[in-house]
Amino acid sequence: MFKKSKIKVGVIMGSDSDLPILKETVRVLRRLKIGFEVKILSAHRTPQKTLDYAKKAKARGIQIIIAGAGGAAHLAGVIAALTPLPVIGVPIPTRALHGMDSLLSMVQMPSGIPVATVAIGAGTNAGLLAAQILALSDKRLALAMEHHKKTLMRQTIAKNKKLKY
Repeated sequence: MFKKSKIKVGVIMGSDSDLPILKETVRVLRRLKIGFEVKILSAHRTPQKTLDYAKKAKARGIQIIIAGAGGAAHLAGVIAALTPLPVIGVPIPTRALHGMDSLLSMVQMPSGIPVATVAIGAGTNAGLLAAQILALSDKRLALAMEHHKKTLMRQTIAKNKKLKY
């Protein structure tokens, strides 16, 4: 059973249609026992609530915000402009441009307003990046991340034994 811990990561999305990708993020945070919250906030449909969230997040103990959005994908950039916290952007794939519009919206931020952006649809990597940042000041989490990397290495090496060509 997941023991509820202090919320350190805010996972936000522009629409509930973004939830399937961000569920991957939540799975990582749960597995690593990192406290989190999940909210739907839109830079365009709920600008005041988005502003309030960004401005109050640090005071509430949030240390990192993961923002997923598709299309114009302004959510991560707006949040990054309003908070001193690190913001990780998750571009959500769309039908029209397959997420390229979302990706470019996040990586092409103006100087001074960074958004650390993972690959299109990479909810898992967003959770892992948040964990790596938090691990800088959390020994338990640092050990968990070392274990994760060693597991990946062992899995990759094991695949060589199954390789047939």
